[in-house]
Amino acid sequence: MSQLATFIAEKRQQKPILSMTHVVYGYPSVEESLSWMERLMQEGVDFIEVQFPFSDPVADGPSIVAACHKALEQDLNVETCLSQLGKLAKNFPDSRIVLMSYLNPMYRFGLDKLAKRAAEENILGLILPDLPIEQAATYQAACKTSGIDPVWLVTPVTPPDRLAMLASQASGFLYCVARSGVTGHSVHEGKAKQTSLDEYLAQIKQHASAPMGVGFGLRERAQIEQLIGKADIAILGSALLDAYNKGGQEAGIKLIRDLF
Repeated sequence: MSQLATFIAEKRQQKPILSMTHVVYGYPSVEESLSWMERLMQEGVDFIEVQFPFSDPVADGPSIVAACHKALEQDLNVETCLSQLGKLAKNFPDSRIVLMSYLNPMYRFGLDKLAKRAAEENILGLILPDLPIEQAATYQAACKTSGIDPVWLVTPVTPPDRLAMLASQASGFLYCVARSGVTGHSVHEGKAKQTSLDEYLAQIKQHASAPMGVGFGLRERAQIEQLIGKADIAILGSALLDAYNKGGQEAGIKLIRDLF
């Protein structure tokens, strides 16, 4: 079992479901984004998914796209980001950081170097949603050498054979997108939709030995409760950013307390 999966298994002994919060590095400034990450870790979130911004974040909805574009008004540096995240990881050993970005900036940095530096800074997982697993052999090998996990995504429209393949290859955790589309839109309520989500997660669990995280559209306590017993991690992204934009850190912390 990988370091990331072991951390999840140990935490799950204490909680029915773990919390993962999403922060865009550099938004609205580097200093403020680091302050927000620190506050979240003080609050006791289990994971922070830190997004290194890219100009064309194809999996993300309007809130996160706008935050990425604002962050990119600064001269951001992957190496500096990794070093700063490493300091946070050291100061808050009860939480974990995973780094999310897109292939373009990470390829420019160097995927071998990325895996090595992430491991050195105790970042145990990497999420690159636009890198197909079929083209990722070198990246996977670099992650394995460095002892960190490449985190793969599946969606409700992933073909069954491909879903089975991705689920079977997942190690740290599998990122299960709760609905089709980009981040930010709410998961619809209703018995039919709940049954559909339940069936989708059950199908994944048939093939995945790794823990399962669910994200995209989580905004209400009832949605988190629906995942208990069916997933290991609830991922809060656009809803948290929207709360932060409206009321700063205090509004974001209130949302987390209301949901978890």
